[in-house]
Amino acid sequence: MRIAVAKEIEVGERRVALIPDIVARLVKQGLEIWVETGAGERSFFSDSAYEAAGAKIIADPATLWGETDILLKVSPPQEREDGRSEIEFLKQGAVLISFLNPLGNPLVVQKLANRQVTALSMELIPRTTRAQSMDALSSQASLAGYKSVLIAAAALPKYFPMLTTAAGTIAPAKVFIMGAGVAGLQAIATARRLGAVVEAFDIRPAVKEEVQSLGAKFVEVKLEEDTVAAGGYAKEISEASKQRTQEVVTEHIKNADVVITTAQVPGKKAPLLVTEEMVRQMKPGSVIVDLAAEQGGNCACTDPGKDIVWNGVTIIGPINLPSSMPVHASQLYAKNLTSLMQLLINKDKALQVNFADDIVEAACVTHAGEIRNQRVSDALTALNTQQSPVS
Repeated sequence: MRIAVAKEIEVGERRVALIPDIVARLVKQGLEIWVETGAGERSFFSDSAYEAAGAKIIADPATLWGETDILLKVSPPQEREDGRSEIEFLKQGAVLISFLNPLGNPLVVQKLANRQVTALSMELIPRTTRAQSMDALSSQASLAGYKSVLIAAAALPKYFPMLTTAAGTIAPAKVFIMGAGVAGLQAIATARRLGAVVEAFDIRPAVKEEVQSLGAKFVEVKLEEDTVAAGGYAKEISEASKQRTQEVVTEHIKNADVVITTAQVPGKKAPLLVTEEMVRQMKPGSVIVDLAAEQGGNCACTDPGKDIVWNGVTIIGPINLPSSMPVHASQLYAKNLTSLMQLLINKDKALQVNFADDIVEAACVTHAGEIRNQRVSDALTALNTQQSPVS
């Protein structure tokens, strides 16, 4: 059984799929590990560290991709500078495990199916107790939530904590966090550690206790519809509910020094939570950190990947925040991958894709030339319909 770790070529991606400590454990289990030259450089893991762990360093990406049984990546396969797709390097029957953005970019999934690749998408790991150790979305969202508060604290022209000094008392910063998923909860915890007064909002009433347990005040909005989707994610709500929500949160946004937004819907544009009018009512010097920037943003003024000042408010739209902490991001992601691989490798160290396992069934998007996930198939059909010429 040969497992390969590819070097990421996506611009700005600093993470690596396996770290040397995890490689050493896999080698002890009798698995052969190949690592592409320089794969861990941007995560501060050297080729020599991988070699010391028992990995074989491979300079030619075509060899690494083409002769492996399981290929591990962070970001989806890309087009290379020479015009070739990384997918073209994969041999038929190989297994690819990576973030694939299958609902947002189903064409990649179609190419993998055409290549007869068995592809498992880390975005589709179910939110169940058994799958917790494999849940890469959660492990990476936690990093994003933490870093978002540090970014906000650095940009805010005020202290976060309350301070009593000889020159007077400094009031604590007021932080309002929109969305109490993994990223939001970590943001709450981090902002509280820095001494801020924290409020949090989520359309899911079930998270109220979690928010309060971290020392934040929960802003509740009574809605007359179900707000929880499969797997515990927040559900897209009706326009009437969105209007009701905006009415309630407007006052909290107005009074906040920092607003951190985290709401995302897989495969869709991020919901609008902060309108231009809300930003206009905020105090000059206030800060918004929009963690949904990559999906269009929760704030109407967000410019993805940029920091802007709009009507005196600094609006930050970071892209791929987990990649800015590549050491621990890679460590956590590597653990997620190895936990998942335990379901794919039997005791004889042979590949075994068992669709009777609910985790494998949920995560596997392509196998034997077919797209197995219905939502991805629907997304592909919708995309093809949009691109078809009107008769």
